[in-house]
Amino acid sequence: MFDLAGRSALVTGAGNGIGAAVAKALATAGAAVLVTDVDKDSAAAVADAIVKGGGHAESAVLDVRDAEQAAEAARQAAELAGGTLHILVNNAGAIAPAMFAKMTAENFDLVLGIHVGGTFTVSQAALPFLPDDGTGRIINVTSAAGLVGTIGQVNYSAAKAAIVGITKSLAKELARRQITVNAIAPLAATAMTENIRGNEKLAELTLARIPLGRWAEPEEIAATFVFFASDAASYITGQVLPVDGGTVI
Repeated sequence: MFDLAGRSALVTGAGNGIGAAVAKALATAGAAVLVTDVDKDSAAAVADAIVKGGGHAESAVLDVRDAEQAAEAARQAAELAGGTLHILVNNAGAIAPAMFAKMTAENFDLVLGIHVGGTFTVSQAALPFLPDDGTGRIINVTSAAGLVGTIGQVNYSAAKAAIVGITKSLAKELARRQITVNAIAPLAATAMTENIRGNEKLAELTLARIPLGRWAEPEEIAATFVFFASDAASYITGQVLPVDGGTVI
């Protein structure tokens, strides 16, 4: 039920961290994966690693806010499976933390543009290539910040909350085409959490809120994406699954 052989996937922000782990996990499950990132070299390195491991992958530069790049990436990913794109993972993101009084409008718009605008732009580009046979999947990435909020990240929290709304609305709209839309709220040791993990006080406070008492490795998170992409999750849509050691209970 977890076999993805014959299916194609497009993963955004896959040059490192959770995105890279997800791209590799989908490839291990049999999918042909287009690894995309704004960093050309990082995306290519992940794709090369997949190919060297016996998987099928290509890479492409993708700024998720760019509609033309998104359209080309969707087309390229679909070509990996004869013109059909089965799995879209909207993972690309960015942070620009600041207390609200000091947050600039520029950084507020930047974070929302990448997370919310990027999810909209790439999903819309992928839509014509998604199949109606029950194998079409959109998997978005949200966060505990979007579910319960977080200090110093009003922009990020707002963006991740918006992704929850996008997920639920799209799930209802695309159900008529048998396309499922779900979201995962992960917490892992990545570059995006380095500002917390590298600060002794913040790290201690964060770990105190994680019942399992540790950070996950990106590979621990990736298996959940394979589940949502697979036939095992064919009757699940519109859901948000925290994979965060119990942070959101």
